[in-house]
Amino acid sequence: MPPSGRHESHAAVPHHEGESAISIQSVPRPRPPFERIALLLQGGGALGSYQAGVYQALSEANLHPDWVAGISIGAINSALIAGNPPETRVEKLRTFWETITRSPLGLPTIKGFEFSSDMEHQFVNQLRSFGTMMFGAPDFFKPRFPPPIFTPAGNPGNLAYYDVAPLKALLERLVDFDRINAKEMRFSVGATNVKTGNFIYFDNETHTIGPQHVIASGSLPPGFPAAEVDGEFYWDGGVVSNTPLQWVLDARPRADTLAFQIDLWSARGDLPRDMIEVDTRMKDIRYSSRTRAGTDQFRQIQALRRAMAKILADMPPELRQTPEAELVGQEADSKVYNIIHTIYHARKYEGSSKDYEFSRRTMEEHWESGYSDMTRSLEHPEVLQRPESPDGVFTFDLALQGRKEPQK
Repeated sequence: MPPSGRHESHAAVPHHEGESAISIQSVPRPRPPFERIALLLQGGGALGSYQAGVYQALSEANLHPDWVAGISIGAINSALIAGNPPETRVEKLRTFWETITRSPLGLPTIKGFEFSSDMEHQFVNQLRSFGTMMFGAPDFFKPRFPPPIFTPAGNPGNLAYYDVAPLKALLERLVDFDRINAKEMRFSVGATNVKTGNFIYFDNETHTIGPQHVIASGSLPPGFPAAEVDGEFYWDGGVVSNTPLQWVLDARPRADTLAFQIDLWSARGDLPRDMIEVDTRMKDIRYSSRTRAGTDQFRQIQALRRAMAKILADMPPELRQTPEAELVGQEADSKVYNIIHTIYHARKYEGSSKDYEFSRRTMEEHWESGYSDMTRSLEHPEVLQRPESPDGVFTFDLALQGRKEPQK
């Protein structure tokens, strides 16, 4: 991986000893013909370094988002992007992920070791996950003492197994919240109100953003405590919805949009063969938030909106002034949308603890996968071209269309 914060014309993705580097030519390109470029980041704990790799590939391709929206770990990555200038964003992402994947006991990082089988690799990953459960992740979260079972009832902020105070200090060090609130880039993070069960987006168009909003978006119980914001308590947005896609697509005023949806959980998978795989598959389905289904539904709705726009355009002027026509006009939409899905596909050895396995080696693997997947996606020129379909929507999924040769 190129040193953080540097934009080089030729980049080599990080690799481990015994593995070959993926060398990719990075060519700056003009801005695609869209009014808005949006980067949408799912929640997924330790899997989040995949999104950092994706962003590095986008940055090197001169594709800088106008809007970044995230849930949970996606909210943290979003803050690191929106809260820094373009030339230092990759550096700050790198600093964050290297910080929280240090060994909590100060033990050396395993490098260059080749596992003889997936079973052996899975065993080591499980040990690392157990270490996270016991000791937390440096500058991210630490075990709460005394444990919540010995904590007096009544304080929602103490009802969790871990303390996230270290995360607040780390965010304040790496994120310029004044920059976020200056609205150079739109910023949105989703959270769940504990009392009402309602989902809310903390958005710099409507809120003055601080670390508490980012932490609220990632406060997944019972590991992390509810975060207090303006007298209300919030849990992780993933409790209700783990994907911010709909928030961006439904935004007014509507705009021609190039949306990069970066998912950390795959809705599609194999039939489980044992209890570990049952737990893994359940998590994948629960937290994938059915992104593909949401996109299919949006395509159907958008076809109707474009039909409305055409009908209104062909309507006699006197009819356009009727209340019914004005109501139709509020939903009519002739804008175009490219929705680019990039989905992390876990390796067999990762297991159900993949979202809290915060080792340095696994972090590097996820980062490399994100960088490679987005670079391969951008090799398909149709990804950055305005759609010409009747519904005005183009979707690209590397796992599906990526098997085909790029269009010339």
